[in-house]
Amino acid sequence: MTKRGMKVFILIMVGLFIAACSISKEPAEKTIKSAENVFNAIKEEALKYATVETREVEKAILTAKDKYDRNEYDAAFKAATALPDKVNYLTTLAATRKIEWMKNWESISKDLPPMLDALQARIEELSQRKKLPPGMDKAKLDDARAAQTLVTQIWTEAKDTYAAGNLIDAVTKAKTAMGKMAEAMTGLGMQVKEVSIN
Repeated sequence: MTKRGMKVFILIMVGLFIAACSISKEPAEKTIKSAENVFNAIKEEALKYATVETREVEKAILTAKDKYDRNEYDAAFKAATALPDKVNYLTTLAATRKIEWMKNWESISKDLPPMLDALQARIEELSQRKKLPPGMDKAKLDDARAAQTLVTQIWTEAKDTYAAGNLIDAVTKAKTAMGKMAEAMTGLGMQVKEVSIN
């Protein structure tokens, strides 16, 4: 092959390579943008309930974008094709976990107030007695009063936190209140209802 023929051959091959890359350019760009738009729409919520998984999807999007920016369109398109499934999985995961947190909140919201009322009634009943039952003394009664005050405070904070839209923090506070409530009731010889929370 002559030098001129070799140059023509090389130019043809380069042209074919560029054309092949260009075939992947537009679909890669569209897929990345589409996945990124959906991800950005759910990111804030997903970070609350699936922080690690959200960061992983964010990293996958950045990787695909980086390949695209380096004109590695085939590699970018290959990376991009996995993004929709990743984003969809993240959306479902975050929603599922949010539902679980909501179930915990609803369970505690239903059970804690009656338990507080029962504790209050028990404290008042014991306080009116001239003689406390066996195994009960003034110190335990004082501890129960202090616990009641603390539980009421924590529960109020939990409700305020929930009203502010911070579900996870609200449930965390509510669980703390529930734990202290159980201790106080047990200390007064009361039966503690088992509450189903995760």
